[in-house]
Amino acid sequence: MPTPRSALGTLGPAALTLLLGSWGITREDSMWRDEAATWEAAHRTLPDLAHLLDRIDVVHGAYYLFMHGVFAVLGDGLVALRLPSVLAMAGAAAALAATARRLAGPRAGVAAGVAFALMPSTQHYAQEGRPYALVVAAVAVATLLLVTLVDGRGTPGPTGRRWTAYAAALLVAALLNWFSLLVLAAHAATVLVACRRGAPRLLLTRWLTAAAAVVAGALPIVLASSSQAQQVAWIRPLTWSTALVPLLLLAAGALCAGLLKRHPAARTAAPAPTPVSLGLPLLAFPLTALLLVSLAKPLYLDRYVLYANLGLALLIGTALAALVRSWRPLTALVLAAFAALLPFQLDLRTPQSRVDDVLAPAETVAGTSRPGDGVLFIPSWRRDTAEVSPGSFADLDDLALAESPAASGSLQGTEKSASYIRDAMLRKHRILVVADADDHPGGGRDTVKRRVLVEHFTRCTDTEVRGRRVQGYERGARCTAPPPGS
Repeated sequence: MPTPRSALGTLGPAALTLLLGSWGITREDSMWRDEAATWEAAHRTLPDLAHLLDRIDVVHGAYYLFMHGVFAVLGDGLVALRLPSVLAMAGAAAALAATARRLAGPRAGVAAGVAFALMPSTQHYAQEGRPYALVVAAVAVATLLLVTLVDGRGTPGPTGRRWTAYAAALLVAALLNWFSLLVLAAHAATVLVACRRGAPRLLLTRWLTAAAAVVAGALPIVLASSSQAQQVAWIRPLTWSTALVPLLLLAAGALCAGLLKRHPAARTAAPAPTPVSLGLPLLAFPLTALLLVSLAKPLYLDRYVLYANLGLALLIGTALAALVRSWRPLTALVLAAFAALLPFQLDLRTPQSRVDDVLAPAETVAGTSRPGDGVLFIPSWRRDTAEVSPGSFADLDDLALAESPAASGSLQGTEKSASYIRDAMLRKHRILVVADADDHPGGGRDTVKRRVLVEHFTRCTDTEVRGRRVQGYERGARCTAPPPGS
């Protein structure tokens, strides 16, 4: 039974993660494009959501369904959008702290949990309305359960139930994002090391059974998402600059593992897992596997293997606990790390920390538009601004839209023919354009939109706001009237 001290050692890092995640959670009332996709999908009726997932984003289907329920209970504000991620990261910190404590003692538990909480990537994704924090939490719980199953020390309850819980946690992670299946390779390494150190072979048999159940449960999502592979076609090929951060993380993990191997105080009795046999594979296997795959097909994004940070935090925390043998210097190191990371922490809580903000251009549109004005989105994906802020566009005429995003089973809707768009534009005196900050001309219909604007309209306003542009055009050779409020 957990003692008050052990509970504090587990809940302390969770409370810190919760506090940091709640700090500036609205990011100055901003929402970036990926979160807008969550907001759009979670607001749809269940039939409309099924229609969407049949065409795109089936890999995020479980998360969208979950957020549909969250919005139904908590409303659809920015806090409700991000609160599940904050709570998930706090839960992950608690599970990691409990794992490290079990492997290497109280100081290691606190140090690992706090190291995880202070990581910039933890704070980044704790404040993002996407599934990646929930994946981390599920993997953290599964990893804690695996440790209890491998060492078997003082854990009440039937073993079969814990294996079921282990498989269920990994299946949840896989349904939220099936790249989490890469953690199976890391857990396999931990189990094999334990067997080599004297664990019964039944352990490997039971782990293989649980892993097979997880893969079988996730296989439908894997197969369904393979037909939507065009969604990741935008990921750029791996370069040295892309690979630098994961390589540095691997180097840091290897350094901590080397330090731990030279400190007997950080070791555990056979056949229990050690911080190295658990943490190093958890860090290295997912990162290395995705990097290697990306050499053939570009797929590497840090968020796909964010849970690898659990392994790094475990190694850092146990290494610090082995090197620093009292609480006072450990506390000083934590405070120093917080101070050193403070500039990053402050930056993460600004709209500029993301690619763009879909809410800011809606405010600009509301302040400059007139009832009956036309509006265009270049490219059509920028229609997410209107989807998340429909009130700002209620009196405007979307000149290109043929079928709404919900009706078309998409996130951007379908647009009419280029000739229709051209004729619709020429019937308007004023047109607002919502585009990317780089004002890329686009292709196909977007080329026609730009050509008509250049040939028949004059740009009267051009406002860049948080990664987007809002441009106002008037028909003719010059601007005849200033926008409202100017």
